[in-house]
Amino acid sequence: MAVEQKQVRDLQEGNYVMIDEEPCVIKGYSTSKPGKHGSAKARVEGKGVFDDQRRTFSLPVDAKIQVPIIERKQGQVVSKTSDTIVQVMDLDTYETFDMKIPEEMEVEADDTLTFLEGMGQRRVVED
Repeated sequence: MAVEQKQVRDLQEGNYVMIDEEPCVIKGYSTSKPGKHGSAKARVEGKGVFDDQRRTFSLPVDAKIQVPIIERKQGQVVSKTSDTIVQVMDLDTYETFDMKIPEEMEVEADDTLTFLEGMGQRRVVED
């Protein structure tokens, strides 16, 4: 598992963060003022990178949290197995694997596509 630790105060919208053990992209970040007996709190709203589910958490800004390392990679379509499954070759490692693509996405053999890879999962993204 490729993760690193950061303080909650260092997070920004667009960054990745682990929420409920799922990698998420941060869609909203807000902080409250410190109270009489505690530190400032941050409320983070995220959307799952691989499952599109919305998740939130609230923690003190000085708490540590895990941040997944998600890589954006290029792949070449080797063949189409079905309308939603294609065989892709990673253009960096030349590894081939099957990937699910969005139904509305049209690809043919030899097309290049962009995908996210992290936490043992992959997902095609549209440029």
